[in-house]
Amino acid sequence: MKAFIKDIAYYLPERVVTNQELIKDFPEWSVEKVASKVGIQERHLVVDGETATDLAVKAAEQLFISGKAKKEDVDFILFCTQSPDYVLPTSACLIQNRLKLSTNVGALDFNLGCSGYVYGLSLAKGLICGGVARNVLLLTAETYSLHIHPKDKGNRTIFGDAATATLISTEGMSEIGNFSLGTDGSGAGNLIVKTGAFRNPQRKNDLFFDDNKTPISSDYLYMNGTEIFNFTLEAVPLLVKDVLLKNKIEQSDIGLFVFHQANKYMINVLRKKLKIEEERFFIYLEKVGNTVSSTIPIALFQAQKENKLNGHVLLAGFGVGYSWGGVVLNFG
Repeated sequence: MKAFIKDIAYYLPERVVTNQELIKDFPEWSVEKVASKVGIQERHLVVDGETATDLAVKAAEQLFISGKAKKEDVDFILFCTQSPDYVLPTSACLIQNRLKLSTNVGALDFNLGCSGYVYGLSLAKGLICGGVARNVLLLTAETYSLHIHPKDKGNRTIFGDAATATLISTEGMSEIGNFSLGTDGSGAGNLIVKTGAFRNPQRKNDLFFDDNKTPISSDYLYMNGTEIFNFTLEAVPLLVKDVLLKNKIEQSDIGLFVFHQANKYMINVLRKKLKIEEERFFIYLEKVGNTVSSTIPIALFQAQKENKLNGHVLLAGFGVGYSWGGVVLNFG
């Protein structure tokens, strides 16, 4: 049994925050500085009361509109998010009900960030190749904006909210190849929200500002950019090498590389380190920002619109955890 990506769709919240709007809160920055630093012009953010589950449902509805994915065919839901509606029940169960899918579908959440889409593809392939399901609805949705302190200009500049929906089936436009997956939990503290779950259930209200006037608090998203950057430069080249090895192909055989869209500077450094030509390296950040687990499928959707998905396409996700994963997709 083989597993294929059959179709992809995505949804962006209606609220748009441009660089012009953002610098009103940070007048020491300019529109040009933001754009040149991270390669992002605008990002979409949820409004009060809007959750990752809401976004995921709308992404799924977009997928069904295409006609390639039918509600009655779905027999498993995988939902990747770090922003669930509740501690319990499982958000995927809520999604099943809201989409009015059959009660015979399996449904589960999994908590991963920037590597989540690749991990989701691996889970979906396992379900199909194991005979558990034939049509898996893989959803990714994140609302990192709700984790970010209003005065955290670095993270507010980078992150956007979004959701994607992918149908993985026994046939489709691209066969899912072999995976390379990795984890190093020793880096967990470098990208973390410390309070709100059972380790630290109560808010600590320990906000302070560092020498760069960046807010540091257990109650909001903390990212050690230097350590994340160093981890990425070390892990991703090894990941790419291992993915190529496991798929028994050479780097020159890859038609397009689609990495997690962290920020333009970081992924361009990776591109240069790996000696990948610009025309074989896809970037789609300007209108959406870093949407965490949704960056790769959004980029795939856009690359498909530009007719750039041909032959072997290598995906690489990496970030919070630390967690990383890669796979090769085979188009036609």
